[in-house]
Amino acid sequence: MITFGGLVAALAVTFAVVAIGSTVPVLPTGAAVSATAVLAAHYNPLALPVVVAVGGLGAYLGDAVTFAICRAGGEALTRRLRLLRQPWRLAGAVRERLRRRPVSALLVSRLVPGGRIPVLLTAAIVGLSWRTFIVSNVAACALWAGTYSAIGLLSRNVFPQPWQGVAAAIVIVLAAGQIAGWVERRRQSRAGVGSEADVRP
Repeated sequence: MITFGGLVAALAVTFAVVAIGSTVPVLPTGAAVSATAVLAAHYNPLALPVVVAVGGLGAYLGDAVTFAICRAGGEALTRRLRLLRQPWRLAGAVRERLRRRPVSALLVSRLVPGGRIPVLLTAAIVGLSWRTFIVSNVAACALWAGTYSAIGLLSRNVFPQPWQGVAAAIVIVLAAGQIAGWVERRRQSRAGVGSEADVRP
C-alpha cells in the first residue's frame, strides 16, 4: 500500500536524483521518474502530473546549471569537471537544429544516452541565448518527464504489485538506454569510417 508520505518521499528523492543526474551524468534520471510514476499510479492516477512536474523541474534545474557551466567555461571546463567524457565535435547539423528547432534538439539530446551535454555545449558555443534556452527547455524537460512517466504507467498496468512495476520500469529504461547507446555508437562509428573514406586519395 502506497501512503501519501511515501509518495512525497519518493517525489523528493526523484527531484534530487534528476537534478543531480542532469548536472553530473552518473545517476539514472529516467529510471527514477519511471519508478516514481509507478508508485504515483498505485496511489492515485491523478498524482501522475505531479511526477511529470517534479521530474521536469529537476531536469530543468540540472540543465540550467550545465548550460551555465558550458557558457562560462566551454569544453575545457566541462572536461575538467568530467561532465564530458567522449570526444566532442561541433556538428553542423546539431548547430542548425538548435537554431531552427531548439525544443526538439534539446528533447532528443535528453532521450539519447550521452547526447545531452554535447548538445548543451554546442548551444553554448553557438551562442544560444538564455531567453531561448529558458523557453525551449521548459517544453523539452516536460516532454522528457512525460515520456518516462508513461513508461512507468505502462509498467503499472502490466504488473499488479508496486514493487513489480518499479522493477520492470527500471529494467525497461536501463535496457532502452543501453540499446540506444549501442545504436548511437554504431552510427558514429559508421560516420567515422565514411569520413575517413572521403579523405583518402
